[in-house]
Amino acid sequence: MLEDKLLIWKLKRGSRDALQRIYEKYRDDMLRIAAGLLNQTSSAEDAVHDVFTAFVCSAGSFELTGSLKGYLATCVANRARNMLRSQNRQRTVTLGDIEPAGSNFKRPDQWIIYDEQFSLLSNALAELPYEQKEAVILHIQGNMKFRDIARLQETSIKTAQSRYRYGITKLRSILDGEVPK
Repeated sequence: MLEDKLLIWKLKRGSRDALQRIYEKYRDDMLRIAAGLLNQTSSAEDAVHDVFTAFVCSAGSFELTGSLKGYLATCVANRARNMLRSQNRQRTVTLGDIEPAGSNFKRPDQWIIYDEQFSLLSNALAELPYEQKEAVILHIQGNMKFRDIARLQETSIKTAQSRYRYGITKLRSILDGEVPK
């Protein structure tokens, strides 16, 4: 948190290194959140790019009041929502629609297992109602608290918790133990 405040301070004074550090620090997390919400790597990259572009444009007036990661995750979730609304996506996502993410595994057998698990999880997430999927991804991947998710979804904390719980329960039933815990 202290590093983030220092980076914001430097960014306001025109430091490209500060922007690069913020981007490198949070890019992967934001891409995972966006990919989980949008089910497409290219759309996720667009959403994250849009968020960072808007962030840079507003850096002069930006005031960090909480977690920078939480702020960026909220921006990514809002951007993903707007993209989904504009695309009027009301269709079921098939395995062919989901692009696999890159892997840091070095051995091919590890990569194959990871890829299969990722595909199973992506397909299961695609079956969740959007509000549940958003609550699950923001809580697990974005490390957001339920009060922040509730504020983002404009609902009560109990509703955000319920959406998360129902989403996790449905994921478990869909996956039926196929992805190790």
